[in-house]
Amino acid sequence: MKFPIFAALRPAAALIALSIATAAGRLSAASSTAPVAVPPPPPQSPNQNAQGFGAPVAGLNITLSADFVDGQDEFKIVRTPATGLGPIYNNVSCEACHNRPTVGGWGTITTTRFGRTASNGTFDPLTQQDGSLLHAYTTIAALQETLPPDANTTAKRLTTPLYGAGLIDAIPDETIEANQTIPKPPGISGRAAMVPDVTAGVDRVGRFGWKAQHASIVVFVGDAFNSEMGITNQVYPAPHAPDGNTTLFDELAPDLTGIKDSVDPVTGLSGVQMLDRYLLGLAPPGRGRATAHSARGGQVFATIGCAACHIPSMQTGPSPIAALSNQNVPLFSDLLIHDMGSLGDGIAQGDAGPREMRTSPLWGLRTRTVFLHDGRAVTLNEAILDHDGEAAGTRESYSKLGGADREALMEFLNTL
Repeated sequence: MKFPIFAALRPAAALIALSIATAAGRLSAASSTAPVAVPPPPPQSPNQNAQGFGAPVAGLNITLSADFVDGQDEFKIVRTPATGLGPIYNNVSCEACHNRPTVGGWGTITTTRFGRTASNGTFDPLTQQDGSLLHAYTTIAALQETLPPDANTTAKRLTTPLYGAGLIDAIPDETIEANQTIPKPPGISGRAAMVPDVTAGVDRVGRFGWKAQHASIVVFVGDAFNSEMGITNQVYPAPHAPDGNTTLFDELAPDLTGIKDSVDPVTGLSGVQMLDRYLLGLAPPGRGRATAHSARGGQVFATIGCAACHIPSMQTGPSPIAALSNQNVPLFSDLLIHDMGSLGDGIAQGDAGPREMRTSPLWGLRTRTVFLHDGRAVTLNEAILDHDGEAAGTRESYSKLGGADREALMEFLNTL
């Protein structure tokens, strides 16, 4: 199991608490002269455990079941400067962005990505100006980030649902890579995104995020902790300087350059470790009620080419967690990145180019009210018609469907 990799890196909890308290005092002094933007309170998660969403994976042992509960509590914690928030951030808890239809799901809040696209199509993420993620809020007014004037490309992104993350994590790299060679309709290819696994020091197949930019849950969590809440941690220890201004950061937040992810004195785990264990145990959504009509829709789904990328299932490999070992994963995704043409968000990230996006898993689709990476589509019909690039042929096949086949397809999608 990968959990012990941080054991040698854990700072003493008491020292962290002291340093955070000292930092909080300085933040208060530094921010007392001007109003500071703060995000809205995290929304309440509706319908907790509705339709079986948000439950733990069946078969977790006693220890991992307890870890799931503790990790879910960590997921809900509303952070403040005294508990590591900031100084620049996008929201105050994991739940604030992942809460539909339950804790751990998708969300309606968007973040902003930016960069500069040259005339030849080359994308510059403007990392020297803290790109490509814009931080909307700050705990210190003078550190408020702004969109760089030379950024000519921006994109909005919704948060992705995290159900079944442990099963996706347990799919072997070679299984995802094998999806590249499965025969596909003309125009469809797809490739595995090779990204650094900073915890292992090697490149692995990406699978999490809109661009498949992360290869494991722990790396995904570490990045979110740091990038979205400003909580430096063992995975991503370097803080974000607003607009890349490290001089100003060092002047106004000198005590916030170390690791802020503290160790819980009861569990002995850091926040990243607790979240890793929670997401490893978060069950996938169950299927909705099937009918003969929806079964016909499943045949239409395959016939017009949807299943070429949204392949119905994959298998996990052997895992030290028995509940995740050699399991069927009915996610409806190949986890490859595809050239989506005009549907691409224009941002290069990880191994994915500006037009490339990961095939989004469709399990849990029936709970969604907005679709695609930026929420532009409010119906499944709109979402399908917005597909482009490698999916253009499938889109055209969908457009030619008769009314009965289209209704059957929609009924099928609403069982996912």
